[in-house]
Amino acid sequence: MAVHHAHTPRMPRRLTARLHRRTAQPADRAATTAETTATATALAATRVTLGFVFLWAFLDKAFGLGYATKSAAAWVKGGSPTKGFLSHVSAGPLQSAFHQWAGQAWADWLFMLGLLGIGLALIGGIGLRIAAASGTLLLAMMWAAEWPPARHLANGAASGSSNPVADYHLVYALLLIVLAATASGNSWGLGRRWAALPVVRDHPWLR
Repeated sequence: MAVHHAHTPRMPRRLTARLHRRTAQPADRAATTAETTATATALAATRVTLGFVFLWAFLDKAFGLGYATKSAAAWVKGGSPTKGFLSHVSAGPLQSAFHQWAGQAWADWLFMLGLLGIGLALIGGIGLRIAAASGTLLLAMMWAAEWPPARHLANGAASGSSNPVADYHLVYALLLIVLAATASGNSWGLGRRWAALPVVRDHPWLR
């Protein structure tokens, strides 16, 4: 006796694929949203932290908080934020130039305004492109003052350089560029409000 098997109709492949995509989309969207949120949060936390590095350097040098700068050497008490550092430069092709700039009023003002402006821009999440450009220039000058490629100082002593190229100045500069390129000020900051201002819309470099 012949046995007849019940035939179960199969859905067309296109319909099956379409149903699968519809089922998977909510989960995919949730995962993508979670990843985007996590990335934005990480960038924002990095931005604020790096901003505090610059802002703290300004506050310590301006008011002599007793960490890198003693109270008696505070800028508000007549001390020079650049004299101690630049006068001790002992390596690199700009050594003599840095010695001449050490303690000059214009050097002190440019240095301190740079620290303050970059710090506030990063913490506030505004003007990140300007902060990235000015911060990269400032860090490049500091890199040149320390001159990591040197194995020995002018007096013949070992420089103590741990890497001839990639030190923290380079890392900070790259972080500034990444934070500006990713619009990190939109999270934990005023980036969206800043970008909506007419003058900023007309001049994207102000973002």
